[in-house]
Amino acid sequence: MKSISPKAKFRQLVIKYSQKRGVTAASIRYRVCRKAIYDWKKRYDGRWQSLIDRSHRPHSHPRQQTAEEYAMIERYYRRTKDKIMLWDKLRENGYTRCYNSLLRAIKRLKLEETPEKRKGYKPKPYQRAEYPGQKVQIDVKFVPAYCVANGQKYYQYTAVDECTKYCFREMYDEHSTYSSLDFLKKLIVKFPFPIREVQTDNGTEWTNVLLVKKATHKTLFEEYLEECGIKYHRIQVATPRHNGKVERQHRLDEQRFYSKMRMFSLEDGRKQLAKYNRISNNISKSCLKYRSPNAVLADYLAVM
Repeated sequence: MKSISPKAKFRQLVIKYSQKRGVTAASIRYRVCRKAIYDWKKRYDGRWQSLIDRSHRPHSHPRQQTAEEYAMIERYYRRTKDKIMLWDKLRENGYTRCYNSLLRAIKRLKLEETPEKRKGYKPKPYQRAEYPGQKVQIDVKFVPAYCVANGQKYYQYTAVDECTKYCFREMYDEHSTYSSLDFLKKLIVKFPFPIREVQTDNGTEWTNVLLVKKATHKTLFEEYLEECGIKYHRIQVATPRHNGKVERQHRLDEQRFYSKMRMFSLEDGRKQLAKYNRISNNISKSCLKYRSPNAVLADYLAVM
């Protein structure tokens, strides 16, 4: 009623004005033709609901399908549910309507069984990290080609702590388990708190679990995690949203860092990235109630 009540109430206003000043004056004031006002006055019974637009659908149509045709459709529909075959069979028995008319008739007769609606997906409540280092998300980002002067391919390894959003990055010219191992060693040194668990996707730079021939062979990255007593967690296949915090950080790095930088070598890129590492952990985040990762980390370190 929200969409039609204003129009009906406007018509009621025009009628009341015409009863006081006349139809011509109401037509001039409200810019409505006189014939429309007379039509409204015939329908008006004192309630604005009587001025609601009525259906313009015709009561009958000279070419509408007959009861015999509907009965024929129902009879043959029980034998075949394939609509094209049904249409061919009906035409063999004198049906002259087009295929789209048949579809509308089937819908009107409600012959099709409505499929059961799938239950909506309800994700399990996410268990947030309660202290720094409880879980660290790690992922790799391709350094955009537009900011590389020498045409080489480079990769940014990124680690984000789920609790404080404290971030560490390093740049490499190789996307392999050797780079992953080196990044892990630097990460353990650079993070100002111990790491209890590491989470990654199923890429071959982290694990061989998806490789048929090497599924049981652990990578250097996995072996070093075991050696350090760090729990390793892999997300489900094709679910990058489960690594959402580091994925979000990659998008911010693209906007804040790579869109404004120009690098000429790996050493140059690492130098600029190290400076950005120091700056980024002092930038406020909305998910931290507009506090920086360093400020949140200071609260935990004071207790620890």
